Amino acid sequence: MQKLITFAVPSYNSENYLSTCIDSLLVGGDDVEIIIVNDGSKDNTAKIADEYASKYPTIVRAVHKENGGHGSGVNKGLELATGLYYKVVDSDDWLDQDGLQTLISTIKENQNNNVDVDLYIANFIYEHVQDNTRRVSEYTKNFPVKRVFTWEESKPLHYWHMLLMHSLVVKTQLLKDVGVVLPEHTFYVDNVFAYKAIAHAKSIYYLGVDLYHYYIGRADQSVTIENIVKRYDQQILCTKILFETYSYKTLQSFSKPLRKQLYHFLDSILMNTYFFTTAKDTSERRAALSEMWEGLKNSDIELYRKLRRLPKVVLLRTLPWKLKGWASTNAYLFLCKYVKLGM
Repeated sequence: MQKLITFAVPSYNSENYLSTCIDSLLVGGDDVEIIIVNDGSKDNTAKIADEYASKYPTIVRAVHKENGGHGSGVNKGLELATGLYYKVVDSDDWLDQDGLQTLISTIKENQNNNVDVDLYIANFIYEHVQDNTRRVSEYTKNFPVKRVFTWEESKPLHYWHMLLMHSLVVKTQLLKDVGVVLPEHTFYVDNVFAYKAIAHAKSIYYLGVDLYHYYIGRADQSVTIENIVKRYDQQILCTKILFETYSYKTLQSFSKPLRKQLYHFLDSILMNTYFFTTAKDTSERRAALSEMWEGLKNSDIELYRKLRRLPKVVLLRTLPWKLKGWASTNAYLFLCKYVKLGM
């Protein structure tokens, strides 16, 4: 019998938290498969993965590979996935027990009723280790709850609110059909995953439950302000991939509500890109941002014009460089402190 969900767990030096993650997924029992992708770890991650695979041979698989980064782990998990649906769970995160049981029972109910669903959406929770606070990212104002719908029935997201990979459970075959392959040795590739999955989902189901616990606050995490500033070139690379994913002509062929979702996504990603890049002032950073826009202008002038008019982009691109950095950095810090997003 086919598994309902494949959970891919990209893992690098995860010995201190991998067990918490895997234990939360084992709640799914034989309805799920768990693929632990050990991405060249130098600690006891491989040993822990093998122990779980030995103890739960019908549920857990341990895969060991050379280090390729988070995207490489996602790719390997998708390559090996046999479940009807695919979900990435980072090794330092975990799933809510009740939320997972609700997800599984809902998938079964829809299957029994011959209801086809491309994409399940659930809430995710920012778990802030530094001050022991949490914030739920939910979509009750944007999507119908507990029923199948299409993007035509959705309402646009606003401000900082986004559909991140943490909130998505996607039909495995859909991801394979559209060729979701993430770049290796690159952070922030989860946005590429989400952007492609959103656009190709025809039938959507919003559970309205808390499912994914997103752990924020480790010093080595990719979303700390220090790492974000340092890895601006990787953010720019992912932004370029988003530019290349759908042309302006293709975006115009989508329904208006879906276009709004995708343009909002791009607007928010570009806001992050400006923050990553302008937080420091160097000739390399100025050149990289200019080259990003110039490349889009040369390849797709209509998309270039459209994106340059998006609200957040208009605000940031028209400011002087140092003011760009000040505005985007303080906006990010505000979201972290008061809205409990990000680091």
